[in-house]
Amino acid sequence: MATPFKRSALTLLAASLVASAMFSTGAQAEGKISIAQQFGIGYLILDVVRDQNLIEKHGKEQGLDIKVDWNSISGATAMNEALLTGSLDVVSAGVPPMLTVWDRTKGKQNVKAIAALGSMPNYLLTNNPNIKTLKDFTDKDRIAVPAAGVGFQSRTLQIETAKEFGDAQYKKFDDISVSLPHPDATAALIAGGSEINSHFSSPPFQYQALQNPNVHKVLSSYDVLGGQATFNVLYTTEKFHDENPKTYKAFYDALAEAEKIIKADKPAAAQAYIRVEQSKLPLALVEQIVKDPEIDFTVVPQRTFIYAEKLQELGVQKNKANSWKDYFFEEAHGGAGS
Repeated sequence: MATPFKRSALTLLAASLVASAMFSTGAQAEGKISIAQQFGIGYLILDVVRDQNLIEKHGKEQGLDIKVDWNSISGATAMNEALLTGSLDVVSAGVPPMLTVWDRTKGKQNVKAIAALGSMPNYLLTNNPNIKTLKDFTDKDRIAVPAAGVGFQSRTLQIETAKEFGDAQYKKFDDISVSLPHPDATAALIAGGSEINSHFSSPPFQYQALQNPNVHKVLSSYDVLGGQATFNVLYTTEKFHDENPKTYKAFYDALAEAEKIIKADKPAAAQAYIRVEQSKLPLALVEQIVKDPEIDFTVVPQRTFIYAEKLQELGVQKNKANSWKDYFFEEAHGGAGS
């Protein structure tokens, strides 16, 4: 897959000059979109969009031949850097990383969410039989997360830690958290014998890990959030949103159609996941995950405002959101979001 980090300085300069010229003349760079996703079935909506060429389909309805550049990146920090440097148009990560960049760019690039990618639980897993609750973790344990301290899993853990130990200690487990992509963390957890004895995982990796009898669940993100809640979202800058209305609409419409496709035929969606991700997971396992009643592949945000409130209370965010609509572009406002 292509990556956004191989451009030469000259190429970046040329792109910058072209963009400046277009901006000054009021032209719009319609017909191109670069998108990055992370790993896991949490990105199934994007996989279906890609498998069925839905952006291109909806682009034609807008009178555009859209060129789509797909990229894979692990970790929210890298996602946010790529977005803010202009290397990518659209990135994806958990709700907390999106809120972080929304907070930091308010009044500047004005980054906001485009749509949710689905609600699904993330499990904190361990192969340490002595760990039953958060209170059982010690300085000798190591928790693998995609982006230590700032990613979805870390922020979720911080919120639960504040609840258990008090707001002043919300970073209590940051020191034993290690940044590691989900596939590597899963392999370490299953194999055992390494310093990584715990993993705040996500589908499909948590299902794969739980097939090992030495691995058990300590906590679910749904426990922290009080029910079904959005896992990850897509987001972009105000500039891309405003200057590419047709491309943006084609992208949003493609996401909405992908949701309908998944809900209409989940076995076919599971096959699309394996094709696009080139996954070696058994089809039966992927189908089981897609059909899991805890999971809802929907573009409508669910319980995202809990993060906005809690992270602002903990001082992680400076700006206070009055509702979820403050950090989602208006195209998403029609649904019964939260």
